[in-house]
Amino acid sequence: MEHNSSNFIRNIIMKDLESGKRNHVITRFPPEPNGYLHIGHAKSIVINFDLADEFNGKTNLRFDDTNPLKEDAEFVHAIKEDVKWLGYDWDGLFFASDYFQEMYERAVLLIKKGKAYVDDLSADEIREYRGTLKEPGKESPYRNRSVEENLDLFDRMRKGEFGNGEKVLRAKIDMSSPNINLRDPVIYRISHAIHHNTGDTWCIYPMYAFAHPLEDAIEDVTHSICTTEFEDQRPLYNWIVEECEMTSKPQQIEFGRLNITNAVMSKRKLKQLVEEGIVDGWDDPRMPTISGLRRRGYTPEAIRTFVRETGVSKGSGFVDSQMLDHFVREDLKMKSPRTMGVLRPLKVVITNYPEGQVEMLDAEINPENPVMGTRQIPFSREIYIEQDDFMENPPNKYFRLFPGNEVRLKHAYFIKCEEVIKDEAGNVVEIHCTYDPETKSGTGFTGRKVKGTLHWVEATQAIPAEFRLYEPLLQKEEAEDLEAEADHEAEAEKSFLDHINPNSLEVIKGFVEPNLKDIEPQEKYQFFRHGYFNVDPKYTTKDNLVFNMIVSLKSSFKL
Repeated sequence: MEHNSSNFIRNIIMKDLESGKRNHVITRFPPEPNGYLHIGHAKSIVINFDLADEFNGKTNLRFDDTNPLKEDAEFVHAIKEDVKWLGYDWDGLFFASDYFQEMYERAVLLIKKGKAYVDDLSADEIREYRGTLKEPGKESPYRNRSVEENLDLFDRMRKGEFGNGEKVLRAKIDMSSPNINLRDPVIYRISHAIHHNTGDTWCIYPMYAFAHPLEDAIEDVTHSICTTEFEDQRPLYNWIVEECEMTSKPQQIEFGRLNITNAVMSKRKLKQLVEEGIVDGWDDPRMPTISGLRRRGYTPEAIRTFVRETGVSKGSGFVDSQMLDHFVREDLKMKSPRTMGVLRPLKVVITNYPEGQVEMLDAEINPENPVMGTRQIPFSREIYIEQDDFMENPPNKYFRLFPGNEVRLKHAYFIKCEEVIKDEAGNVVEIHCTYDPETKSGTGFTGRKVKGTLHWVEATQAIPAEFRLYEPLLQKEEAEDLEAEADHEAEAEKSFLDHINPNSLEVIKGFVEPNLKDIEPQEKYQFFRHGYFNVDPKYTTKDNLVFNMIVSLKSSFKL
């Protein structure tokens, strides 16, 4: 398969299979349903599904739903939709909450082995006792409770006898470990909350770091692929699998996460943008969410190619967002019909063209893909051109329309500017031109050359349309660096919002060709000289056509 480029994870899997350490491959994509997926998650999806596919293995979609306070069925539905849209189908669909009973039993096993204890310290006290990178932690005064007392207290926690935060269950490992993750991590906490999947069956919930390795082991996942921020947790992951006496022994492998310039890649910050109304939802086309990219008009093929081309490594530097745009252009180039849209209309009257006459002109649908055929577009005495395509007093080397100059209308005729009509304020409101009937496109006219070619839309049949033009939501390239610049979290939040681009969305009204009258949401077109546009699925109605600009036609980006 084309996507089987060599990478270190692939090499590990091959070695495991060749050595006999493994006889099968099972991967998983394990999102927490507390928000929508973004482009960074797409990398994890592509890696997990592609590797399993290559080695005839399986990939599970599993929801790590261990925190009822932040999770929602809406997010579960959205994640399923995103994975399918990216072109993948999971082999098993699982929830961490499916395993709550077994996790509870494994926690009881740890208590019986003297490897876990109930602690009465508050969250702040636990943090204080934990120590620092330079200083070892201190043991909790409750660390040496008897097995019987711990079993009793944990059972009472399970029955709901204590309030939120009153007690936790901690693994008993090593309070002086140089790896802070091994300093008696909390593995269960009390949370009297309704869970989206289990309702009020439980009032204690496993912590992610405890639940995750158990889920992998229960599902017989062979290679648990995650990002490098979990590298320090790998010893804890292995400890839990071992001490809970799991039959299956998954192997955790870390890769560098995908960061993109000018994009917010923190789920917490994305949620803040939605909740504060800075964007119009998780699927806002300015968001790096998969649903936002889908609504804007990015294609799953382009996203998959982009992820594969960025490669798999331990490093997690920033990738230029223009690289993604490049693959979108490459994908849409052959697929998208060409058409003409005028975004900022200026009326042109062709004074020597017969009044009341409308002729139909032939135009190719996609010159790079001739099998797509041709379309017919109307032409008459009145048309719209772009305001930017006319200047009354142009600079040197301006080849578009100005008084006395002649240009070609794409698919039509040469026209010459004869007169400029202005309103009382001196604004240009209409241009009067003449046309040369001998210069019709496709007739082989060679009499003279013109340097400018303009796109246009015939005025009487043009369809009004709204165009939404986008710039990056974030003005600072490396969004995650904002946190490093701030001294504390509140300042980090402020710093992040200070860098939101106030011009990230521009909404303008213009016109498109009449053959776009019955188009459907998510159809994509290349508008001559503008770029690629997608019919917006959220705001488009029968009477209101809305286009999202996907990408411009050209970029300075080089692969």
